[in-house]
Amino acid sequence: MPDFGWYGPSTYGDRIAGVFDESFVPHDEHSAAGFLASVAGGGPALELGIGTGRVALPLRRLGVEVAGIEASGAMIDRLRQKRGGKRIPVWTGDLADVDVGTGLMYPLIYVVFNTFFALLTQDDQVRCCQNVAAHLTPGGAFVIEAFVPDPSKFDDGQRTETFELTNDLVRLDVMRHEADTQRILGQHVVITESQVRLYPLAMRYAWPSELDLMARVAGLRLRERWGGWHHEPFTSASLSHVSVYERARRR
Repeated sequence: MPDFGWYGPSTYGDRIAGVFDESFVPHDEHSAAGFLASVAGGGPALELGIGTGRVALPLRRLGVEVAGIEASGAMIDRLRQKRGGKRIPVWTGDLADVDVGTGLMYPLIYVVFNTFFALLTQDDQVRCCQNVAAHLTPGGAFVIEAFVPDPSKFDDGQRTETFELTNDLVRLDVMRHEADTQRILGQHVVITESQVRLYPLAMRYAWPSELDLMARVAGLRLRERWGGWHHEPFTSASLSHVSVYERARRR
């Protein structure tokens, strides 16, 4: 497996920002915003890895004041170009640090579209949960949207998946899997007649049960888990989940 030393917190966003909204994200932002507004308690809310504001802007239009953390300056620039984007406070930095200043507290902190897995070590993921707990108001919620890992998708530690194939365009993912560290290194590849564009990605996945344990270490506990933004039941067949954590009660 190649070393991850060349890959930093801003690498993914800096490379993909220009085409992120059009090509690489699900069109579920309004469903996500509705779910998040229902648990925000009136806000304010903090998004970890706010990116281009795909979810933050619809959430703000529902009356929830939103701030964000983002490592990629290119992603922040795209957010600022959107209607209402300049009104959202954004701190530039690693989402694990949740570095928004001393004393700022939120009834909702959330991270969507597998962005939590952009933290490439378990230590960083635990540290993120700990910092989230320090900024949650009593009764507040930490919401994580993520896929359910399925290592069986990899053949000999590799996987190639085609997402679009036309006369003029090929769009696919090429990935390698490191089972012992639960890491995936890959490229979104876009091929046209005139060029090939590469958008690198790296992630460290975790099963829902591991997320629950990391949350518990950080002083959080699972409040509820759903199979999607429409409160679909979470089952053994679910491909993704929306998990809601809260600060654990002291005994």
